[in-house]
Amino acid sequence: MPTLLADRIDRWRSNPANSLGSWRHIVGSSALPLFIVTAPVQRVLLLGPDDEARRALHLLLDQRGLVVVAATELDTAQKHLAATACDVVLVAPELAVQACEQRRDDTPVIAIARTRDPETSKRLFEAGVDDIVTEPVDDLAITVALRHLATRRATTSAERHANGHDPTGTASLVGDGPSMQKLRATIRTIGATRSTVLIQGETGTGKELVARAIHDSSPRRAQRFVAVNCAAIPATLLESELFGHVRGAFTDAMRDRSGLFEDADGGTLFLDEVGELPQPLQAKLLRVLQEGEIRRVGDTQAIKIDVRLITATLRDLAAEVAAGRFREDLYYRLNVVPIDVPPLRDRAEDIPQLARHFAARHAARHARQVVLSDAVVEALAAQPWPGNVRDLENVIERVVVLADGPEIDLAFLHSVMQVRQAVSALGSDDAELSIKKATRTLEQDLIKRALVVTAGNRTNAAKLLEISHRALLYKMKEYGIS
Repeated sequence: MPTLLADRIDRWRSNPANSLGSWRHIVGSSALPLFIVTAPVQRVLLLGPDDEARRALHLLLDQRGLVVVAATELDTAQKHLAATACDVVLVAPELAVQACEQRRDDTPVIAIARTRDPETSKRLFEAGVDDIVTEPVDDLAITVALRHLATRRATTSAERHANGHDPTGTASLVGDGPSMQKLRATIRTIGATRSTVLIQGETGTGKELVARAIHDSSPRRAQRFVAVNCAAIPATLLESELFGHVRGAFTDAMRDRSGLFEDADGGTLFLDEVGELPQPLQAKLLRVLQEGEIRRVGDTQAIKIDVRLITATLRDLAAEVAAGRFREDLYYRLNVVPIDVPPLRDRAEDIPQLARHFAARHAARHARQVVLSDAVVEALAAQPWPGNVRDLENVIERVVVLADGPEIDLAFLHSVMQVRQAVSALGSDDAELSIKKATRTLEQDLIKRALVVTAGNRTNAAKLLEISHRALLYKMKEYGIS
């Protein structure tokens, strides 16, 4: 990686106030492997002796783009948690029981054990540990553990109401154009029913927001809304995630565990990317819809459940049925009430409102005092946004994070959009050069901005860029910047 970009990355990563989940938006939502984050887990507290195994785990987590806070004693860990919330605690087994007893909230705890014998596992799970990973911890093991936590992180509507969430359920849907007004009306109509809903739309259109709005508009709003992305979980794990398992059902099934259907009992379960379900699971999902009951993996007893199912997909399920990849009977069970979420290009009138909404949100999140100029808002409204609302939000977070002044102007927006276009080239036919192109474009942009800010003073520009004066001169010559 060229020096300038690496310096900027190191500078960002060295600041504990910054989140690597936010930094990934600087170069694109899925730009480089370095920035892949298992959302929503972004900040990890690593608690245990400072031995070789812990240092190796620290390095592994850091390479995954997670912010890691390390502590060797429980008192130090509590001070870290009091100062900044963490998404998960990874703890040595000798401290796991105390960590679970003294945690002040529902922060998940994963024990990093040397062995996983039944006696130790039973003691840890009874203490309240959420999962156990055995040493040596490899990338696959930690990925599965963090992904498991991510799928289980659900919120209740009652909690969201307490935080000022709109009881009508549609306040999170930004935009007052005709298509959004129609969508809100549809949500209010079907919210009061028990009907299964199939949400279809392109990637980035906000299908999960629509699912949450349906739940919040329903009599189930005080119960749990549980969301899971079927495409994000390996097929071998998905059945256990959805239906749970009993002890001994497979090698690592050390205790009974409920699935997401049971977690959502009385509330709503949202299956995103339902078109990715393998056919055996399609058959089991059909049985759930027909019988209103589930069976844990390895169990012979059925469990009655009361769950409203909302599904979403960007696939054309009718075409998938015709191709034999999706069960026809399940398709009709899911497609009782279809909702099409419009792409952003079909509701361009909402872009100014969306842009200002995202700018305010991310300015508050990153403690920045910045606003969008009217010219920038007009320019944003003229863009095609192939990635839809998510694409727009990523760009706005990027400009908010990198802005040098209180108002974002057209010149700065243009430089950020150039980086976006370069990152988009990563998926083009000349992919073997695209990373180089994206890096070069970002470096050129940063150099030009530094020279503008310093009125052409190369010494001061080098200081701003945190590189040597000689390195700056070399880069300016390489890129033809006068």
